[in-house]
Amino acid sequence: MSRPQPRIGFITACAIVIANIIGTGVFTSLGFQLVDIHSGFALVLLWIVGGIVALCGALCYSELSAALPRSGGEYHFLSSIYHPALGFMAGFVSATVGFAAPIALAAMAFGKYFEGVSHFASPVALSFALVWINAVVHLSGLKVGSPFQNLSTLLKVLLIVALIVAGLLVDPKQPITFLPHSGDSAAIFSGSFAVALVFVMYSYSGWNAAAYITSEIERPERNVPRALLCGTLIVLVIYTALNAVFLATTPAPEMSGQVEVALIAGRHIFGTQGGTVVAGMICIGLVSAVSSMTWIGPRVMMAMGEDHRFLRFLGHKNSRGVPTAAMLLQLLIVNLLLLTRSFEMVVLYIQFSLLLCSLLTVIGVVVLRSTHPEMPRPYRVWGYPFPPLVFAGVTFWMMIYLLRSHPTESFSGLATMSAGLILYFFAGKQPSAAA
Repeated sequence: MSRPQPRIGFITACAIVIANIIGTGVFTSLGFQLVDIHSGFALVLLWIVGGIVALCGALCYSELSAALPRSGGEYHFLSSIYHPALGFMAGFVSATVGFAAPIALAAMAFGKYFEGVSHFASPVALSFALVWINAVVHLSGLKVGSPFQNLSTLLKVLLIVALIVAGLLVDPKQPITFLPHSGDSAAIFSGSFAVALVFVMYSYSGWNAAAYITSEIERPERNVPRALLCGTLIVLVIYTALNAVFLATTPAPEMSGQVEVALIAGRHIFGTQGGTVVAGMICIGLVSAVSSMTWIGPRVMMAMGEDHRFLRFLGHKNSRGVPTAAMLLQLLIVNLLLLTRSFEMVVLYIQFSLLLCSLLTVIGVVVLRSTHPEMPRPYRVWGYPFPPLVFAGVTFWMMIYLLRSHPTESFSGLATMSAGLILYFFAGKQPSAAA
């Protein structure tokens, strides 16, 4: 008899969600928002609205995770709700570049920030070191990977909270108010606000992380929804407070149009060495982000390997329950991206594909209620049908924006999805014996 595999609880699942959301986006977006938006209320509202939309998505994924409890995320959901071909298409995107490219981007950012803190080793060498260390940790199993994820995420959150508290103690504050006043409506309903919301939503991406490892979570019908909702809500509070602190402590003209907003604000909060302090904080945050994606990405490949005979090797797990082949394949793709430096373009072109997969999944809540109303649903979406409608509306608008602003990258993403469909119909239709 096979040994029962270790499983994780609510705390670790929540840590994965938080770690997967908080990357570099929140530390860089404000500078671009300040170019066209000058109202403190409108700027803070951006992060609140983005968080509410992410919460709507988390509510929908929570119902699906409780009703269809299995690892794999969109691959599993779309296969179960619509057709295995759609699931395979989503899984193909996730397995090839959906997680590998963001890992490479985060690792490269880590190398750049760490070089600024330590002044030794090259950014590329540091990037490879981070990726390999995380791979070794998670290849060791949940008994090692789970505490590592919890500790790195806790440290990240504590450092960000410390930055927020330090910012609140800075005096004098900038002449900015976060209360609504006349003229704010023009900013809120402007095209600049809508465009800024697209990039805010990118900063919230990752709110669905726990859905990819449902099979490894204790009492998934209860803990996956709790992790998705609590993790997303915690990040909403952190993002809103952090941007309010940046605006309250740092002159807006200094941040306007700048990428390294956190480093600029750090000098106003902590003094001349503040930039180094914040850079170190971002490095620690990126460790937990890479860790979470290293953990959950191979679980999509594993689910595909369990269902399709020609990918059976990806479904193999070692004695510690780790999908070794899937994790090594993801590690190989990440290393190739780091060597070619092509991942920044890849991240841009997969956005449209990822948005489409999320949109189909959220709409799947409505579809599944219509086609299988008798299905047990341990968790049901609060305020249904408004959360799926809100998320679908905003996501559809973002996809239209991407098609207009980045048509080449968007159609390249669609081509990748088409490649997944072609692969399914030529080789993937034959199920595995274990399916």
